[in-house]
Amino acid sequence: MIQQVQQYLEEHRARFEEDLCALLRYPSVSADPTCRDAIHQTACWLLRRLEGLGLSSELIPTEGSPLVYAESPPVEGAPCILVYGHYDVQPPDPLDEWRTPPFEPTVRDGNIYARGATDDKGQMLTHLHGAEAWLKTVGKLPVQLKFLLEGEEEVGSHSLNRYLGQASERLACDVIVISDTPQLGPDQPAITCGLRGIAYYELRLQGPAHDLHSGSFGGAVGNPINAAARLLAALIDDQGRIQLPGFYQDVQPLSASDREELARLPFEEARFRQQLAVDSLAGEAGYTTLERRWARPSFDVHGIVGGYQGEGGKTVLPSRAVAKFSFRLVPDQQPEAITAALQRFFEERCPPGIRLQLELLHGSTGFLLPREHPYLAAACRAVEAGFGRAPVLIREGGSIPIVSEFNRHLDVPCLLLGWGLDDDNMHAPNEKFSLAALHRGSQASACLWHELATMPSDDEGVSVAHA
Repeated sequence: MIQQVQQYLEEHRARFEEDLCALLRYPSVSADPTCRDAIHQTACWLLRRLEGLGLSSELIPTEGSPLVYAESPPVEGAPCILVYGHYDVQPPDPLDEWRTPPFEPTVRDGNIYARGATDDKGQMLTHLHGAEAWLKTVGKLPVQLKFLLEGEEEVGSHSLNRYLGQASERLACDVIVISDTPQLGPDQPAITCGLRGIAYYELRLQGPAHDLHSGSFGGAVGNPINAAARLLAALIDDQGRIQLPGFYQDVQPLSASDREELARLPFEEARFRQQLAVDSLAGEAGYTTLERRWARPSFDVHGIVGGYQGEGGKTVLPSRAVAKFSFRLVPDQQPEAITAALQRFFEERCPPGIRLQLELLHGSTGFLLPREHPYLAAACRAVEAGFGRAPVLIREGGSIPIVSEFNRHLDVPCLLLGWGLDDDNMHAPNEKFSLAALHRGSQASACLWHELATMPSDDEGVSVAHA
């Protein structure tokens, strides 16, 4: 039976590539109000695609982008899987750095280039292809599938977050599947077992009522940009340790086995530096690069705005400054606790004559799936069947805030099965997705429904290339 399904996927490779091209042509940029029609058209395309599979499908209106929902009938004795994906994409800017237009998908060197190719349209579609193969060959799925596809992931998932609070019963499931993460490298599939959380802030500093002449008033009036620099610099020392009181209180130390598993991953630091075009790496002392990226908290400033930004010089003492920065958090750290400590930290150090306002723009907790979880073992078998190689188990330094929301509302495990690569230029010009990964991901998805339906009670002997 599974052989029939796999053969179907092989025979329809060309059509699946055309499918992806059609979806990528929609400029579904959620951050751009002028793209609202394109957002709606993209949702309708997905709705028609799901309806064409015979699934009970619905377009759910929201105050923002519509949600696309579809489900197959329950299967007695088999689990229910919720498949999540997002059809919105990042803005394509800067346009002059694209080799080909961002919404005219182009194939070259085995990759398809377009905005959204890997984040997340290509990865998301593999699960529709896997479901189609079952329905067109066997006539039914071995598990119940529920698809929940949103159009606001790139701007905070506000509509979906509200919907989760109302629809937990409708969305009830045994496990959630998300493909929006990378492989470890070319031909090395991976399953992401952990994510860092995030606490993202905007700090606004106000000094005099208007800009002043720095010669006439410098040294007598507080400078908001100077203050921003001092406050932000105070948050981290030269060893990469965050100086916020109590910050590490909930950070669980990495175990010896955790560190050994990360050290066994096929990661080359020299290649990593070359890929990033940097001479050396930096971060918290006492930890390896992968440990710092995936399993330790971090702090970064994303932008500071204030004063004169034009050509040449202007000796201005600015009236205000704005800084955006974030902490990446590990499991058990809570954004709310970080925010309270940060407010006290800044208020105690704010220079005279400067008024500050701190806002948490968004926050989410970290995620960690136990390696012994039976659903993870089933996913490993499926990925190996699709890619021809056992996956490694990794973590990811980035955040997928919706994962913590799913955990809060549905309280079920989440499988993060990524088919992309770390050089796919997500959020950057010339975003791409490997066509080989598209087809392997579709095979792995189809095999996953089989593996979850036939999960043995004893998972000993599972082929997993442990990190």
